Amino acid sequence: MTIALTITLTDTDFDTAVQRTRDALAEQGFGVLTEIDMQATLKAKLGEDMERYLILGACNPPLAHRAVGVMRQIGLLLPCNVVVREDPDNADVIIVDAMNPDIMVQSTGVPALGDVAHDAATKLRAAIATLADEPAPGH
Repeated sequence: MTIALTITLTDTDFDTAVQRTRDALAEQGFGVLTEIDMQATLKAKLGEDMERYLILGACNPPLAHRAVGVMRQIGLLLPCNVVVREDPDNADVIIVDAMNPDIMVQSTGVPALGDVAHDAATKLRAAIATLADEPAPGH
């Protein structure tokens, strides 16, 4: 099992990739509940520089409700994090990683989470696929 569902984008800039990711998630019923700017946080807290790196905490309420209904502690693995980041070796390459929901089943050992994880993975894969299908404006 892989930890992430990933796509590499070379046809867009960082800000456009973030907006496209938000739109793709919304089309699949996910809202972004949290946003962590790792670049700004590490600079402010540690004085460290890094490439642009944004963590979006995405939640699909019906799926979250189903998961919590199966196992109350599953909230520890929610929301589904989606990372939009520049390739550290090439700022013209943007990588989008979405948490693989199968982690919920693997890490908990609760097979009843399988259906929820499958449905979440299907929606996240669809969102990722949308990013591959949409070139940036002007391209």
